[in-house]
Amino acid sequence: MSVRDLIPWGRNNGNQIPSVLRDNDRDPFMLLHREVNRLFDDVFRGSGYGLPAFGTGTAFGVGWPSVEISETDKEIKVTAEVPGLEEKDIEVLLNDGVLALKGEKRSEAEDKDRQFSERYYGRFERRIPLGVEVKEDQVDARFKNGVLTVTLPKTEKAQSQVKRIAVKS
Repeated sequence: MSVRDLIPWGRNNGNQIPSVLRDNDRDPFMLLHREVNRLFDDVFRGSGYGLPAFGTGTAFGVGWPSVEISETDKEIKVTAEVPGLEEKDIEVLLNDGVLALKGEKRSEAEDKDRQFSERYYGRFERRIPLGVEVKEDQVDARFKNGVLTVTLPKTEKAQSQVKRIAVKS
């Protein structure tokens, strides 16, 4: 038995095309249909070509700046990566249980000869609903090496509302 006998599309004369490829890949209308679907998927997902994802309202896309959120019984900590920015470029707001990170990334130089760039410039805003009450007068925001860290201490009421539930087998 040869290896060719193990391949399903090479059994007859070796000229057969796999059934998966046979009909769809040769049909130009199916190819066009697939390409149009891919284009729409890219637009709604954020294409990575500098175009905003649908409904994001920012050139950075839905996930910029990238954040990491951690929570303990006493506080919520939000860490945001904002490379290339300085603390004067960032605004941190807390309103109605929503933490807002706003700012603007400016181009470092006016380079009229630049032909291609994947870097993003412009305004951004990221809103993070907290879901618990925090001590607004004790919120702390620190910026170091392109990383913004916001610490939001929970109120006593929010700390007491945590109820542990026993898991049974």
